[in-house]
Amino acid sequence: MKTKELRELAVDELEQKQRDLRKEHFDLRKVKVAGKLENPLKLRLLRRDMARIQTILNERTNKGT
Repeated sequence: MKTKELRELAVDELEQKQRDLRKEHFDLRKVKVAGKLENPLKLRLLRRDMARIQTILNERTNKGT
């Protein structure tokens, strides 16, 4: 997901998106351990999206301080 699209979302939506991505990442890690992951690049992309969301949430939290 693009950073610009993420910045347009509300904090609640970002937190929900982050929960969804973490669940998907966890599920893909289980598939990887089983040796049946078709696209290992997907794990890296999920981690990057989670980091983008966390960065935006941290920026918004620090603005209020």
